[in-house]
Amino acid sequence: QVQLVESGGGLVQAGGSLRVSCAASGRTVSSYAMGWFRQAPMKEREFVAAISWSGGYTVYADSVKGRFTISRDNAKNTVYLQMNSLQPEDTAVYYCAADSSVSRVDDYRPLKDWQYDYWGQGTQLTVSS
Repeated sequence: QVQLVESGGGLVQAGGSLRVSCAASGRTVSSYAMGWFRQAPMKEREFVAAISWSGGYTVYADSVKGRFTISRDNAKNTVYLQMNSLQPEDTAVYYCAADSSVSRVDDYRPLKDWQYDYWGQGTQLTVSS
């Protein structure tokens, strides 16, 4: 099975940037759609971004569109989330997730948390004002 470990979180000043990483082990995730979710205090987990297995297609939540970029390096079995123009509202625990379902649709990008079957433990991002 797949293990996912997020890293790169920390404390960032408003307007700053940070890149978080998700390293997969156990098996290759090169054929899996991958996603990022986040959960702020007293809020439900929300979708942030997803990327197709090929890396050719991405989708973003409206709240982060234009500021965040999801990418993947299948040779390193790693997924990234580049976060720019960070604001205090972005403060949350960020989770990466993998969808191991088999699909011949190369632009498949899951938007719902129940569509993913592997999850990391999360990495904390705190944005100060």
